[in-house]
Amino acid sequence: MTYFVHESSYVDDNVVIGEGTKVWHFTHVHSGAVIGDKCSLGQNVNVGNNVKIGNGVKIQNNVSVYEGVELEDYVFCGPSMVFTNDLTPRSKYPKGPSGYRKTLVQYGASIGANATVVCGNTIGKWAMVASGAVVTKDVKDYALVAGIPAKQIGWVCECGNRLQQDFNCAECKRTYSLEGENLAETMK
Repeated sequence: MTYFVHESSYVDDNVVIGEGTKVWHFTHVHSGAVIGDKCSLGQNVNVGNNVKIGNGVKIQNNVSVYEGVELEDYVFCGPSMVFTNDLTPRSKYPKGPSGYRKTLVQYGASIGANATVVCGNTIGKWAMVASGAVVTKDVKDYALVAGIPAKQIGWVCECGNRLQQDFNCAECKRTYSLEGENLAETMK
């Protein structure tokens, strides 16, 4: 085995776990899940049926990644953040997978502690969702969103530093420019 699963965790049959991945205490990985290389799944994480998780993903304690959610490479999910997969759930009238709305978290995006991502939305690459925010619509690449409902309050660099009005990163020196309403890294 080229990955680590703590003895208190459950990994169902028909699961793929990549090299160097660590699955910590009291975690459950359900059938059909695919988890990439060098991921870290914290304590009490639940990975639903058929969920796809890319390489280098970090999922902190008490997060459930439900069926219908996909995490691309290098996504960060903060402690106790929440994904949903059904906009109109009823205990008496379960829809099952055919009723789930897809949620996509793109390459390098970060979601803060206790944030909620309502299903059917995409969080763009390198975007950052503030702790406690409630995402109810798509989030642009490099956007910084906060509040309830989440609204864009700025832009962030790939390294995570908040960008100023000139769109230059004081920390890593990357430069960006607006293309319409979207931010793109300027090639040097």
